[in-house]
Amino acid sequence: MIQVTRINHLPLVLNADLIEHMESTPDTVISLTNGQKLVVLESVEEVVKRVIDFRRFIHTMPQAIPHAAPQNTNG
Repeated sequence: MIQVTRINHLPLVLNADLIEHMESTPDTVISLTNGQKLVVLESVEEVVKRVIDFRRFIHTMPQAIPHAAPQNTNG
């Protein structure tokens, strides 16, 4: 999930996996896989950076979460 700002200055948290493509016309238009289009204040480059940062975070997360000890099911 990434945070972007709609053209009316309201924040929006967006599932980055739903981004199909983006255009700079001159506003940034994000087209989603469901056909919805969002116009945001951030540049295309900034949205790409946020998606990359989010994916890096996701890929490093399992190393940061300690594994839980196995539970004893013998009662």
